[in-house]
Amino acid sequence: MRRIWLAAALAAIPTLALCDAASGAPRVVVTVKPLHALVAGVMEGAGTPELLIRGAASPHTYSLKPSEARMLEDAEVIFWIGESLETFMEKPLVALASRARVVEVMRAPGMALLPGRLGGAWDGPDRDAHGRDEHAEHGPGGDAHLWLDPANARAIARLAAAELGLADPGNRARYVANAEMLVARIDAIDDELRKTLAPVRGVPFVVFHDAYQYFEKRYELRAVGSIAVGPERTPGARRIREIRERIRASGARCVFSEPQFSPAILATLTEGTGVSTAALDPLGAALPAGPDAWFALMRALGSSLASCLGSR
Repeated sequence: MRRIWLAAALAAIPTLALCDAASGAPRVVVTVKPLHALVAGVMEGAGTPELLIRGAASPHTYSLKPSEARMLEDAEVIFWIGESLETFMEKPLVALASRARVVEVMRAPGMALLPGRLGGAWDGPDRDAHGRDEHAEHGPGGDAHLWLDPANARAIARLAAAELGLADPGNRARYVANAEMLVARIDAIDDELRKTLAPVRGVPFVVFHDAYQYFEKRYELRAVGSIAVGPERTPGARRIREIRERIRASGARCVFSEPQFSPAILATLTEGTGVSTAALDPLGAALPAGPDAWFALMRALGSSLASCLGSR
């Protein structure tokens, strides 16, 4: 009996492989985890996209490994946010991905983009009439952390379905159906976060770097400044003094770090102030990659903000 079962199991292996190959799903590479999660949700049942940047590595300063360069060479579709976030991708896309369908999300129709803000006192006198500054950290393309607005997440899901359908017409209907299921899930978590964050609307806080503007605007939150002027720049003594004064003057209730940066900076900033501290992560570095990662990321941001800002 055992031999019959084993023979049947072995015979099924090539059949399964042929079924997967027959699905025709293209080789897809996605740069950052939140975007990868949305693309993976659209591809469920047809294929699995590869994630380029793993762990806590920053997309602002990333260096490609040889295996990742090969991944780009083999890709048929590549999704990335844009040069304002993954600056390192510009040359590899030209040199390695000339045959791939490249989707730059920041330039796609339907994305609601916000201008970048200068790290520091964002409601201070150094802003123009539109709240912009010519030295804003995210460059001419604007603030690149666009996935933190559920409206943009919905647009990304539908964009992915359209682009994947062009690359893989045989699975077009599946991609469209998956995208609409994702949109329903996005709507649900959007409502959930509105309720979670309603009690802390308008409560001032300070972030490590300016990565949360989309989330703030969506849920009427009030970040009053950032510790670092840019994600690659460690704050110096003068910057620490400025932010301590900003915390005092604004009445900030919380100061948020990020997993990639030393918590010692927070201790220096908040010593003697009575201000609470917690962590936020716009990329979900510690979360498992996959179709649920965007939802886990958004829920984690909401929970951390609600807990720290509502702690008095």
